[in-house]
Amino acid sequence: MEIKSIGVVGAGQMGNGIAHVMALAGYEVRLNDISQEALDKAVATIGKNLDRQVSREKISAEERDRTMARIRTTLQLPEIAQTDLVIEAATEREEVKDKIFAALLPHLKPETILTSNTSSISITRLASRTDRPEKFMGFHFMNPVPVMKLVELIRGIATDHDTYTACLGVVEKLDKNAASAEDFPAFIVNRILIPMINEACYTLYEGVGNVRSIDMAMKLGANHPMGPLELADFIGLDTCLAIMNVLHDGLADTKYRPCPLLTKYVEAGWLGRKAGRGFYDYRGDEPVPTR
Repeated sequence: MEIKSIGVVGAGQMGNGIAHVMALAGYEVRLNDISQEALDKAVATIGKNLDRQVSREKISAEERDRTMARIRTTLQLPEIAQTDLVIEAATEREEVKDKIFAALLPHLKPETILTSNTSSISITRLASRTDRPEKFMGFHFMNPVPVMKLVELIRGIATDHDTYTACLGVVEKLDKNAASAEDFPAFIVNRILIPMINEACYTLYEGVGNVRSIDMAMKLGANHPMGPLELADFIGLDTCLAIMNVLHDGLADTKYRPCPLLTKYVEAGWLGRKAGRGFYDYRGDEPVPTR
């Protein structure tokens, strides 16, 4: 099927980025959230990011205006159900995703493709609770979405070829690259990345190095653009912990045991940049290590 309209569930960091790139590529976008404040913030963020692209001469002012005109927001989940492709980009909690899909099902067109931006949860399991497992797959964008060129496409056991081909066509229209991943916990990127971050947490927990030393060591010693603890704050420590729990539960291997220090930070509400504190404190003019 030809994809012309996109529904995005969740207007947070990932959702507004997905809406941004989809609208810029010419798709009509319906952006949903349970909070009007979140929707207003998302539209403002998209506008600011588009303005930045205009100032860097990556797009024209006319393209920016057309992009913003293609995005409509709604608090009503059924209003996005009549789109051709729905991308769920809510919080990384399986029960939340299940509730979203259950609420969408009565309103979907028969041909609508359902996808999840999950970074770790089983696509096969999510799809099995819908009425269209053959038209369900993982559509995992990287953060920040307007900048990162990769999208992981994950087929569940029932995903048919036409669904995969349609989603691949969308990725190509976005001028991004698709990596096909099998439906195993955390797929490719996070199967490798998040355990590295978890090991950095253990390195801090055991006193091998402090926050600044660990990040500097990996930036200067391994040529990483961001240190692992800085990156964890950027991703969100709650998201990192959720993915480690999926790996630990799904693969039953002790090497994926979440670091107790990571758990403690999440329990304290120190979730990284979005909370103002994580491994760094962001409430001042410059980030300051918290350990």
